[in-house]
Amino acid sequence: MAISAKIQPVPRHPEPPCSLHSKTHRLKSLNFSQVLKTNHFSLSKTHEISVLSTNYIDTKGPNSHLCELCLHGQLEQALRYLDSMQELQIAIDEEAYVSLLKLCEWKRAAEEGSQVYNYILNSNVHMSLRLGNALLSMFVRLGNLVDAWFVFGKMQERDVFSWNVLVGGYAKAGYFDEALNLYHRMLWAGIKPDVYTFPCILRTCGGIPDLARGREVHVHAIRHGFETDIDVINALITMYVKCGDVLTARSVFDRMLRRDRISWNAMISGYFENGESLKGLNLFFMMRELFVGPDLMTMTSVIAACEFLGDKRLGRAIHGYVARTDFGVDVSVDNSLIQMYSSVGNIEEAEKIFFRIKSKDIISWTAMISGYEDNGLPEKAVETYKMMELEGVVPDEIAIASTVSACASLGLLDMGVKLHELAKKTGLISFVIVANTLIDMYSRCGCIDKALEVFHQIPDKNVVSWSSIILGLRINNRSFEALIFFRQMKLSLNPNSVTLVNVLSACARIGALMCGKEIHAHALRIGLGFNGFLPNAVLDMYVRCGRLSLAWNQFNTLKKDIVSWNILLTGYAQRGQGILAMELFDRMTSSGVKPDEITFISLLCACSRSEMVNEGLNYFNSMENKFGILPNIKHHACIVDLLGRAGKLEDAYKFIQEMPTKPDPAIWGALLNACRIHRQVELGEVAARHIFKLDEGRVGYYILLYNLYTDSGRWNEAARLRKTMIEKGLTVDPGCSWVEVKGKVHAFLSGDDYHPQIKEINTVLTGFYEKMKAAGLSESEQCSTDKVESSKAEIFCGHSEKQAITFALINTSPGMPIWVTKNLYMCESCHNTIKFISKVVRREISVRDTEHFHYFKDGVCSCRDEGYWGKT
Repeated sequence: MAISAKIQPVPRHPEPPCSLHSKTHRLKSLNFSQVLKTNHFSLSKTHEISVLSTNYIDTKGPNSHLCELCLHGQLEQALRYLDSMQELQIAIDEEAYVSLLKLCEWKRAAEEGSQVYNYILNSNVHMSLRLGNALLSMFVRLGNLVDAWFVFGKMQERDVFSWNVLVGGYAKAGYFDEALNLYHRMLWAGIKPDVYTFPCILRTCGGIPDLARGREVHVHAIRHGFETDIDVINALITMYVKCGDVLTARSVFDRMLRRDRISWNAMISGYFENGESLKGLNLFFMMRELFVGPDLMTMTSVIAACEFLGDKRLGRAIHGYVARTDFGVDVSVDNSLIQMYSSVGNIEEAEKIFFRIKSKDIISWTAMISGYEDNGLPEKAVETYKMMELEGVVPDEIAIASTVSACASLGLLDMGVKLHELAKKTGLISFVIVANTLIDMYSRCGCIDKALEVFHQIPDKNVVSWSSIILGLRINNRSFEALIFFRQMKLSLNPNSVTLVNVLSACARIGALMCGKEIHAHALRIGLGFNGFLPNAVLDMYVRCGRLSLAWNQFNTLKKDIVSWNILLTGYAQRGQGILAMELFDRMTSSGVKPDEITFISLLCACSRSEMVNEGLNYFNSMENKFGILPNIKHHACIVDLLGRAGKLEDAYKFIQEMPTKPDPAIWGALLNACRIHRQVELGEVAARHIFKLDEGRVGYYILLYNLYTDSGRWNEAARLRKTMIEKGLTVDPGCSWVEVKGKVHAFLSGDDYHPQIKEINTVLTGFYEKMKAAGLSESEQCSTDKVESSKAEIFCGHSEKQAITFALINTSPGMPIWVTKNLYMCESCHNTIKFISKVVRREISVRDTEHFHYFKDGVCSCRDEGYWGKT
């Protein structure tokens, strides 16, 4: 929050202080003087102020009575008495004001403190050192730095306490540079720092962190004789570990003549914070050998180290030690144990600890909810959140974020919306972690516009925000927008490997090869090209863009795992290249890589599309017998598809009936698709009835049944089904095709005539239609058998690929290959037109639709005229 206030000129220091704009050390320094240019920061201990002090109380008169009221903590009566004294024009002495100020500070009474301050300003009371310090202490404790600075400027006399209080106030508020500037000004003013100054200023240097200034303050501490003070040395250790200089911190620790628990805790936690958990644990064991008893902070730090190391055995040992001591009943230790056990996958032990806690706090609930979510148990996460609500515990930002994430996994949109409303009501929506999980939840529930709304309302978007919305756009079939958002992101933030994986997936979806290559090169330049999932994401992009030669180059350069092999196998399966897929599988197994479930899904799909029935059945039978993999529902769906495509519909139906598990819609969908191909209406209707019992909202199944009816001439049934689809609000996405020209992706939507070059595109297309007619071929709109077929092609194809291809012909050099991606099937009309175009212009044209890769060259397609809509 920005703080800005104009302050009256200070008698001793005529320059006004600067406005306070932000709680970070990067902001402008305070204008303490014309010559002050050094930026430093200081946190200092402040002296405890007791409202029970009676050193100065006069035992007689109104002022004495006012002090007695303050002594007994009666603030309201004291203020009323002060008003009466003002009305009677009784002079109020300094001691009475000091007592009132101490009482306001003790009670955190900001409004009453300001009231007393106004009395002081309107009176002729001299701003003595004692009164000024009391005002400073109250204002700093209440967080009112503007008035504190004004009082500080009016004080004609200041001691080390005055400086310490103000330095500590700026430090606590996060104004690091301003605090350091005050510290240096204090030195220039000739004030000698005390034992309260150095711990404060050292913690400040660690908070920035600024190692150079921390070393400078270390020298000051030695120069002023505090090198043996245990509080100063502890602060030095903390400063060095916060600045990442663990070696110097350990050197300071080893030279200590006397250590307390704070010394040990500072060094142990310093090791943990800097990723040196083993050294921290060794120091903990050394601490125990020297009979120094650990405290609560020690134990929570050690448990956190076990979590970081992922060491279950050590974690259990520490748990056993905790159970034998008094720490076993402390809720903060139990919370740390819950987090530790959850992180190492022992969720059962975490549950035991959680249910054993009698007085659970918000951290207990949050730890358990996030533990369930992290261990793939979103149902239990949601259940635990509901239990927390019943207990009347108000959730924090972590609890909200974890539960929203669980709702995303379960598709619980309604509960996610309620959590969104709660986050807005409680203000937790301001935490970016909450907004990011809401983006993910809305995206995964298909509400991408709501996700965009949340995204645009985030004031300070981080990398996770951008990565989440890019992924959300991708999974909601808005990959073109995902690329736009990625380019916007790069203007303000550097993407990480997760962002690059998400945007590569978007490139793969719309065939944006040049954009994908650009991202691949960017990843290599910044050193992420071989990190995590990124190499396989690049491989997948090349495969799905149809560039198998580039894919093989990438495959040969990366460290191959099962995912890499599966990506290539999927590529061959999509192209119906069963023999090549089998050869790749043999090569994979001979290299020692064990196949997994996904491997066999790709392999069975390749066999299915290549009509290699016997081979596919052999692979299916070998899964459990040879490789120890139990076939799941997806593998059974592949076998149904394998048998169905080969025309063995009865065998496919029998296979379903003999399945060990209950068939899901995908199983029956595979049979329905086979019935559509072979026009078996009766069996297709059986499959459809089973599907609609399980899933009434998937438009793809209605389209399959509709196609089955129309292909079989069952027009009445088709009309009734179409009416049902309209009543249920089921619509087919409009046809959209993407083509990349000169590194820029262009999208063409069915029925959209607003492209800048649409007239030129239509003119060229008309020319092709005339040439087709002259050659005795039917042009695009007349190659369907009747109006119904033409209408079907318009709905389920959209013909957008013809516009994309024509645009590429106009804007690229002769002979260059053309690569198009579309979101729907290709119809027979478009298939015939593109075959003719490839022959006339002598170009290679590739179209990847929702089902197949089509390679057109010299009037021939790689699918052998069997891969377009209506055929497969």
